[in-house]
Amino acid sequence: MLGDVETRSVSPVFVGRADELAVLTDALDRAATHEPQALLIGGEAGVGKTRLTEEFIAEATRQGAVVAVGGCVEIGAEGLPFAPFSTALRSLHRRLPEQLAAAAGGQESELARILPELGETSRGPHDEESTARLFELTARLLERLAADRTVVLVLEDLHWADASTRHLLAYLFRTLARGRLALVATYRADDVHRRHPLRPLLAELDRLRTVRRLELARFTRAEVRRQLAGILASEPDERFVDDVFARSDGNAFFVEELAACGGGGSCPPGLTESLRDLLLVRVEVLPETAQRVVRLVAEGGSTVEYPLLAAVAGLSEDELLEALRAAVTANVLLATPEGDGYRFRHSLVREAVGDDLLPGERSRVNRRYAEALEADDTLVRAEERVIRLASYWYAAHDPAKALPAALDASVAARRRYAYAEQLRLLERAVDLWEDTPREVRDALRPADYTDVYPPCGCDPATAPLQWLDLMAEATVAARYGGERERALKLTKTALRTLEDDHDPLRAAWFWTERSRLISSLGRGDGWAELGTAQELVRGLPPSQVHAEVLTHAASWGMLHDPGPDNLATAERAVEVARLVGAEDVELNARLTLGSLMSDAGDIDGGLAVMEEVKDRAVALGLAAILGRAHINLSSQLENNGRSEDAVALADEGIALVRRYRLLDSEAWVCGNKADSLYSLGRWEECADHARRALEVAQTGKPRGAGALQLSHLALARGALGEAAAQLAAARAHFGTHDSQPQHRIPLDRMAIGIAAAEGRIQEVRATLAESIAQGIPPGNHRYAWPMLLAAATGEADARGLPSADAGRAAALDAIRKQARALATPVPLWVAHAAYVRAELLRAEGRDALSDWAEVEAAVRPLSRPYLLARVRHRLAEALLAAGGDRDVAAALLRDALDTAGRLGCRRLREELELLARRARLPLTGAEDPQVVRADADPEEDPAEALGLTSRERDVLRLVAAGRTNRQIAEELFISPKTASVHVSNILAKLGVAGRGEAAALAHRLRLFTPEAA
Repeated sequence: MLGDVETRSVSPVFVGRADELAVLTDALDRAATHEPQALLIGGEAGVGKTRLTEEFIAEATRQGAVVAVGGCVEIGAEGLPFAPFSTALRSLHRRLPEQLAAAAGGQESELARILPELGETSRGPHDEESTARLFELTARLLERLAADRTVVLVLEDLHWADASTRHLLAYLFRTLARGRLALVATYRADDVHRRHPLRPLLAELDRLRTVRRLELARFTRAEVRRQLAGILASEPDERFVDDVFARSDGNAFFVEELAACGGGGSCPPGLTESLRDLLLVRVEVLPETAQRVVRLVAEGGSTVEYPLLAAVAGLSEDELLEALRAAVTANVLLATPEGDGYRFRHSLVREAVGDDLLPGERSRVNRRYAEALEADDTLVRAEERVIRLASYWYAAHDPAKALPAALDASVAARRRYAYAEQLRLLERAVDLWEDTPREVRDALRPADYTDVYPPCGCDPATAPLQWLDLMAEATVAARYGGERERALKLTKTALRTLEDDHDPLRAAWFWTERSRLISSLGRGDGWAELGTAQELVRGLPPSQVHAEVLTHAASWGMLHDPGPDNLATAERAVEVARLVGAEDVELNARLTLGSLMSDAGDIDGGLAVMEEVKDRAVALGLAAILGRAHINLSSQLENNGRSEDAVALADEGIALVRRYRLLDSEAWVCGNKADSLYSLGRWEECADHARRALEVAQTGKPRGAGALQLSHLALARGALGEAAAQLAAARAHFGTHDSQPQHRIPLDRMAIGIAAAEGRIQEVRATLAESIAQGIPPGNHRYAWPMLLAAATGEADARGLPSADAGRAAALDAIRKQARALATPVPLWVAHAAYVRAELLRAEGRDALSDWAEVEAAVRPLSRPYLLARVRHRLAEALLAAGGDRDVAAALLRDALDTAGRLGCRRLREELELLARRARLPLTGAEDPQVVRADADPEEDPAEALGLTSRERDVLRLVAAGRTNRQIAEELFISPKTASVHVSNILAKLGVAGRGEAAALAHRLRLFTPEAA
């Protein structure tokens, strides 16, 4: 039903839905308190869904809510994209024109894809994030509209919904969090069979606690009696009630029909022949002309506009109006609320009338509709014309007309980001291809119907459209629409065809698409497919496909196997793209080239290339490229120690990608910014941006980056359980199918840090050995240096652990060997190299004051407060051990302690405070409880500073030595149960999760000498 509010019903009495209406009214009350509500109403055809929503709408209107109703349109298998939302928003636009214009401000060209009244749609961009951007904008539009008024959105007949409508509805149900909004959707439950496309959506929504689902049951006999009394305006005869109840089986609509016709016989459930006869009773008593008009309306769609009906009926205006009056009076047809057309009172009657048409009659009626629309394109709304033409011509069984119409409709669907509908229409065109006359196909041009046409040495504006062109367009539509499995099957079909049709450029294009799909589906890294594409274009004249293949190959190499070969490939990609005038491909290739130049040592040159690409992409409005430019450039700035510049660039990038609603790009830029904020010691902001990355990301890898950064924060703050949980989440998001060094090495670094903190030194060594064995390609020093530092620090902290002695020398040699192979192109990594050397010496007990002084001098100018605090801790420790200036040591500890406190680093703070206690250094004012007493016993056991009793200190020594509870009990002459209680108390006082971590902490804080342990 396309209209605002329709309140007609045969029965004046509202029967049997008091509980359901109460649930809806409660939702309305909740919505009024700025708690958005989402409800689903299901039930078989005729059970009373519409009547219930009418009563709810009436109540909402009485309470001052703004109500908008939209219905899904049954118009062939492809559906009308976003039909119910377009109708509902159109209603809101009429009723709240100024408010809606303000809510849509700045995004009119995007929102016009759903509400054409907002103006012309923008040119793009078309990518895998396009639909998500549109959905986000729609959600924000509704939230703004409902900010200071209650808005009720009712979407009817969800069983007819197109895929885009289903996806948008699911998005709104998941994400709406603000505003006085109630969203209600109805569907016919008996139509939702096992393979119905609505079924997965219902299952998904059932899992959302925010969605309430109402299933309407049939009426009881008592309710049927009340309904009949309302219809008849008198008390019905009980035998008549029994008869109607038995034959209707409690279906409210059948009760109305039986009451109206007063017929007899049985009426079993389902659309049986006898039921069809019952539904046709009202139609068959109409005059012949009225019956003919009713049959025309049945085939025209859910609603038929009066001008279109007049053009198709071929009657004089008086004859047509007389026929319509008869149908409306008989309660067969209703005028639409807008007064511009007609629809059936109930879809069951429409289905019965449609089923009664002869096959030839149905084709003829659809042809007349199609011819009328072709003759006058003003008969229906402009956004509906092409899709309805496609439906009418297809039902008319005229391939010569149906193929171009399906292609026109696919273009319209693409412009609305309705990629699922575009795919269905393209698949229909593929099916029609062979049945369409050759002269019709030869008149079609790729430039008119395809947006991703793979150039093959011919002009897309003059060359005939090919079947493979449709397959290419369908492949991308499937990928953009999230149907990657379908896209993969399409590439397989196309490549099988190309085995007999030598066309290397087209084949290379499909292999490149297949590479993307293989990677995104987790079937591999896509290199084999990309390698095939490169072989196909090798030696061919320059072309856009050639440039795209080289660009993808260079990008793949940059991410998976950096090296000089990729630099050459990127340079060739730039050259070919420039030769063929493919600027967007050239910009992508130059972006990759800039990154590779920077990684290879030409930092200034590489960054300059990337800056040029960014500025050009912004000037041209190439959203996808400007998004990637800000991702890669902010990463490269951080890679070279320019964290402040990286944050500033990320801020610029976030503003831009938000404007274009590039959600994955925003997630990546937020993740990069979080990384730089961590470096700069702005950890609360870091956590906010990492969480934002997780919130907006549409795919796994940017989510993985956000989770990884949260894991890094948790480890630094000593929250090892949280660190491990976020690490596991990051691994799950990144997956194992497409291992990239930029993801793998930071994951290994986190695993090493957590294992070291928990005293699992053998796991530290195994993880490091495996990571080194997998390789650390050039350009990944940014990730490798922190990993080596974590391993070296773990070895140093574990010195004295009995379990760490065996294998230490080999582990330290492995770290030294890998460190010698890593680049140190900027001061940040020079400082890391010095830090790793000092930690390796500490692990061997050979570190000296000069080593730590060198590290501190290297780190001090880098604006890395957490790194500097850690280094100053070690420098103060070395200074005290060497009998150096105690005031300098105290100043170093105070500065480090201030940083640790500001950042919330419990673990580092405890180490600093314990070192100060042992050295009897005052760190703060005399009133501070942490200050060391002047009369403190110089021989005081440092374990007492942690609140450990004498017995607990003895137990901790044995725990640190690797003893079990039973062994501890035997050695201390206590019971195993008592030993267990002591261990539990120790873990609680130390704030650690396990025995290994307790042992590691004891040795790291040097509570006992190695001999004592």
